[in-house]
Amino acid sequence: MSIVVTGATGQLGRLVIAGLLEKVPASEIAAVVRGEEKGAELAAKGIELRVADYDRPETLKDAFRAGDRVLFISGSEVGKRAAQHTAVVGAAKEAGVAQLAYTGVLGGPEADFALAEEHKVTERAILDAGVPYTFLRNGWYDDMYIAQLPVYLANGAVLGSSGEGRIAPAPREDYAAAAVAVLTGEGHLNQAYELSGDVAWTMSEFAAEIARQSGKPVVFTNVAPEQYRQVLLGAGLPEPMAEILTDVESAIERGLLAGTTHDLSRLIGRGTTPIADSIAAGLKKLEG
Repeated sequence: MSIVVTGATGQLGRLVIAGLLEKVPASEIAAVVRGEEKGAELAAKGIELRVADYDRPETLKDAFRAGDRVLFISGSEVGKRAAQHTAVVGAAKEAGVAQLAYTGVLGGPEADFALAEEHKVTERAILDAGVPYTFLRNGWYDDMYIAQLPVYLANGAVLGSSGEGRIAPAPREDYAAAAVAVLTGEGHLNQAYELSGDVAWTMSEFAAEIARQSGKPVVFTNVAPEQYRQVLLGAGLPEPMAEILTDVESAIERGLLAGTTHDLSRLIGRGTTPIADSIAAGLKKLEG
């Protein structure tokens, strides 16, 4: 039996692996990677590599073993994930895994925005398969906003179309810590957790905090959804991604990403990272 992490070399996966190494020996961890060269750094730490690809279902039989506790990190290829994820679930069922923890989206089957659709399909596939599950319904990552700090500071504006809608994101580190908790702890089988930050805020409040900490003028500029979509396209985003991000803005405006259940803070045993702390860390990185 191993604790298995799919997408182990991705941003979330690496954080989960790091957290697991603080809890269990490397010999008890297996990383699912697309190629051994991608996992060389993990192998050097004593972690078992299992080569498999969501796009090649025939490889998934090598990803899991009976009794494994698996963190199934959702794929990044929007539009292809329903088929990919269904194949992963089938392989996990066939192997007889003891736990399949899946990183879905806040709201689960009730989520009413485009990005949630493939997650709904995946959760339903897991339930239909009868595999012991844990649904980690992750909210938005605040890292997505912090990565744009240089743009916000250069333009003096945070651009969006979410109006005064509230959002309760948390950094990847917090979501990773929750995954580690359910993989190494007990009492999480057949449970669904709605994971989000402890505090919901508006983009106006976010911009004001950037301005306060940086000492530079930054405001939130709300535009019509179509204008926002055009800005994203102009920045070089593919049309499907621009559509999804514009729809997320609508979801924020409607309060669909504002839930503060405190499931995340309960799982990690501390309060979630405040957005002010994430901004401070991001600004410090910019200073070099």
